[in-house]
Amino acid sequence: MTARTRLSAAAVEERRQAVLRYVAQHGETRIDDLAQHFDVSLMTMHRDLDDLAGRHLLRKERGRAVAFPALTMETATRFRENSALAAKNALCAAAADRIRAGSTVLMDDSTTLFPLVPRLAELDQVHVVTNSVGLAQRLGSAPGVSVTLLGGHYRGDFNSCTGSSVTRALSQIRADLALMSATAILEGQLFHPLNDYVEVKLAMVASAEQSLLLADHSKFGKTATYAYGTVADYDAVITDTGTPDAELTALRGLGVAVETVETVEPEEPAP
Repeated sequence: MTARTRLSAAAVEERRQAVLRYVAQHGETRIDDLAQHFDVSLMTMHRDLDDLAGRHLLRKERGRAVAFPALTMETATRFRENSALAAKNALCAAAADRIRAGSTVLMDDSTTLFPLVPRLAELDQVHVVTNSVGLAQRLGSAPGVSVTLLGGHYRGDFNSCTGSSVTRALSQIRADLALMSATAILEGQLFHPLNDYVEVKLAMVASAEQSLLLADHSKFGKTATYAYGTVADYDAVITDTGTPDAELTALRGLGVAVETVETVEPEEPAP
């Protein structure tokens, strides 16, 4: 019997995210069926599920993996943070070139923006204004970055603040650049499952000289409860080459500049 190649930590996490998506799509799945579907041993699948359950990403019950409700899956930061990481890294690398030292930058609570943190840390005298507790924590140790955290109603599922306190504070700010993402985009129309966050996103766009939308291919061809404008509200959209051509055509049809970037997947170590 040929020994299996030992996977890198990144490859293991990628498989676990695939398991999470599969369970979410099916609601609940037998553990032995998951092992067969992903071509791993039952012991490996138990380890994967123990890890996901330990992060509160699903429930592991007797012989079964059970998904959390759909709205929680769609919104909670803990589900979104590790999804499409390679694409998010590529989007943030492209956006980093547009950030200037000495500028004020608005950043929403999108986990798409998390890979920007080390790039911002390389700049000097950048002032970041955000409603994201997660971003503020990550930027707190960057010597050249000052952070203003917009306080309001705290939502643990997003690890961020929303409400009238946030939008009122944004109305008094004039930023050089707003960096944001979207939960869902269909033919250039933007959607979000919660109206409170719609208000925050609209306020950020209104408070910035320029605004940039970062959205990987997984965001396209979908809708959510609340529509709140189109990509034409932004100066440019950065997405990856996995975005369907029909969606790219719709974006350009609305007159917005579109930049597509190549996604580089992490390499596995040689056996």
